[in-house]
Amino acid sequence: MHTFEHMHTLFIEKHLEKRSGERKARLLRGHSYGEKLLLQNVWWPVFGNFDYLHPEYEVYDRNRKSYFLDFAFLPPYGRFDIECDGFQSHVKDMDREKFSYSLNRDTFLTALGWKMIHFSFDDIKDRPEICRSLLQLVIGPYLLHKVNINPVSKIEKDLLLFAWQLGRPIRPIDVCNAWKLNFRTARKLLAGLADKGWLQSVSKGSTIRYYELKKDTLELLF
Repeated sequence: MHTFEHMHTLFIEKHLEKRSGERKARLLRGHSYGEKLLLQNVWWPVFGNFDYLHPEYEVYDRNRKSYFLDFAFLPPYGRFDIECDGFQSHVKDMDREKFSYSLNRDTFLTALGWKMIHFSFDDIKDRPEICRSLLQLVIGPYLLHKVNINPVSKIEKDLLLFAWQLGRPIRPIDVCNAWKLNFRTARKLLAGLADKGWLQSVSKGSTIRYYELKKDTLELLF
């Protein structure tokens, strides 16, 4: 069984088993409706797994003060902080000191090599497709750099990112219009990505009409 609910339960149970004290208590308190919704509406549709993902992950600010990230994504090729920000708790209830501290904290993590990804609760709930697109834009290039099998050129990497941004099947004419390429070159690029397993061609009769990103593309990259 690989439904979201089942895998989410296993995910949280696994991390609870590894923790004790305040780190365990924080996971029980902190991983609530908004954080789960982020996983359900944004993360799971993109990745289909929770590999390298850590909920309520403890880090330290520049004064060695401990605090917790909503999620830390820690694959071999980078460190990503993924946050679900509610308006009430992250903006409306902030005073000037807390606001400054929040900005300085993010900048400090950035200096340490973290990539900061913030989503509003409203977008996660009502416009998750925006969050999924942004998540792919941020993490996608790192996934592509990791690939060792069927390596792709820079223009092919850019083309895959362009296909992600479209959010729909991609056609040679889309590439022609966006990149000012001739139709034959655009078709050749898309066909090459299909040959490498990144895209799936869709035909009508003997003519290929467009290409779709395969459902397991990110899993293959990852």
